Amino acid sequence: MKKLGLFMLAVVSSYSSLQAQNKDIIKSRSYPQGYFRNPLNIAMDASGTFGELRSTHFHAGDDYRTQQKIGLPLFAAAEGVVSRVRVQIGGGGNAVYIDHPNGYSTVYLHMDTFNDALTSIVRAEQYKQQRFDVDITLQTTQVKVSKGQYIGNAGNTGASGGPHLHFEIRDSKTQHPLNPQLFGLRFADKFNPTINSLMVYGLDDQAYMFNEFTARKSYGVKSVGNGKYSLSQSAAIPVLGKFGLGINTIDRHRAGGFQNGVYSIELFVDGQLISTVVFEELDFNTSRGIHSYIDYPHWKKTKAKIQKSFKDPGNPIEIFKALHNQGIVELTENKIYNAKYVVKDVAGNCSELDFKLNNTVTKTANTQPLKGKLLAYNTSHTITTEHAQIEIPTGVLYSNLDFVYEELPQPRNGFSTLHKVHNNLTPLFSTYKLAIKPTNLPSYLESKALIASTDGGAEGGKFEAGWVTVNTRNFGDFYVAVDTIAPTITARNLTNGKNVATQSKIDFTIADNFSGIQSFNGYIDNKWVLMEYDSKNRHLWHRFDPSLAKGEHIFKLIVKDWKDNERVYQAKFVR
Repeated sequence: MKKLGLFMLAVVSSYSSLQAQNKDIIKSRSYPQGYFRNPLNIAMDASGTFGELRSTHFHAGDDYRTQQKIGLPLFAAAEGVVSRVRVQIGGGGNAVYIDHPNGYSTVYLHMDTFNDALTSIVRAEQYKQQRFDVDITLQTTQVKVSKGQYIGNAGNTGASGGPHLHFEIRDSKTQHPLNPQLFGLRFADKFNPTINSLMVYGLDDQAYMFNEFTARKSYGVKSVGNGKYSLSQSAAIPVLGKFGLGINTIDRHRAGGFQNGVYSIELFVDGQLISTVVFEELDFNTSRGIHSYIDYPHWKKTKAKIQKSFKDPGNPIEIFKALHNQGIVELTENKIYNAKYVVKDVAGNCSELDFKLNNTVTKTANTQPLKGKLLAYNTSHTITTEHAQIEIPTGVLYSNLDFVYEELPQPRNGFSTLHKVHNNLTPLFSTYKLAIKPTNLPSYLESKALIASTDGGAEGGKFEAGWVTVNTRNFGDFYVAVDTIAPTITARNLTNGKNVATQSKIDFTIADNFSGIQSFNGYIDNKWVLMEYDSKNRHLWHRFDPSLAKGEHIFKLIVKDWKDNERVYQAKFVR
């Protein structure tokens, strides 16, 4: 391993380090300015920004506030063709995708309604498939739009925490989202990023493993004015052998505003570049790597997100634009080293944290003995016992893992023993296969069996050849359970025989206690009708078609969960 002494780093000029006083930012290419317009007719105000750290992914766009209103009109950011229209349960909700002739695409999520042309296309597909959620690819000549043309209204659909527009600009060829502010769609921002804390990690394990047992120590910081920060303590930080650094930092556009993501983070030791992270471009295929980029065990315990300046070997994310020795530092001399973090937002506002590192010894620290079985991150693994089968493909682990498995007594209401599959503090990039053998499952309940977690509810899965099997991204404590209880249906504004002539729609609340809602289907006089659904509010509704004949009708609603437990609601109404 190369040690940090007098080494030279060949860094691509596009990503060269910047002086703190320079307002320029790091970027790999130039972007058209003035080509895209604000998709709203109100001043741009951000509630979320590109690259912001979300619970399962990096935020792929900018969130535009809509004055806490649903229904503000949305406009095409530039001329182009609508390539895709989507209605999603959760996720982006109602969404429009527009391809532009300059090689970029814009995306508009959480819309309340589409314009008439798009609504007609969506409704036809929903009735064709007889389902609410649809994903429609349009022909390139089907729907053309001009810059500023009305495409629908902003809303709060999907997994939205409040009314807003989620807006993206993507490279049309790769579908990689790019930072929209690089195209000139800037939010007013004169505030330097905020630096909250520093974390130091001991990484001297011979088989590199980053986990909950990794030695870590947090250091408080204080602002000394004008974007400058120092440690709260005056003494240099003692370091030993190989170590890594991380930082807790956010950006605000105004005093007391939302906690948004920063644009770049650079780490230097004695003036030499160790790590550069830039939120210029993302890849949806690797966005889950956020769980490895942050200190995941620390976040699970404290909800504080430390952004690591070193990269786990199995993490495929590409936000690191310069990285010496995976960001792992090993100092060569017994002396005080000067270290610096440089953090910028996309407007070029800059903050610096200066601190010192005291390297007092050079010998390697003693490594801790393994508690379980060593699993290499770059190969597949199969663990088989009498009552459990665990198959972990290559690409699931972020780093080598000291894997611990234990079988415990059967939990209450369980149909198998309890299986401790490592722990829930270890993130996984993709799924592995977990199979548990039931010990007392009656044959009539086999179709209702699934795998449950002691802290996360239903993992899902099904009974096959004597085992209950699921593909999951989670480690934790698992057992076989059953779901025999049908979902619930509560009518909000319909009773049997009610005259609904003055109502535009009928509303329901639906819920399930365990495996979750799989499907819902409504019928009027035995003919399928569209039911619209907002999963975050458990709200389900049908808007009456103006062509519905006057007189008495029969409405029926069927709701199923993922174990095919079914609830039926039926009522007569007069229109």
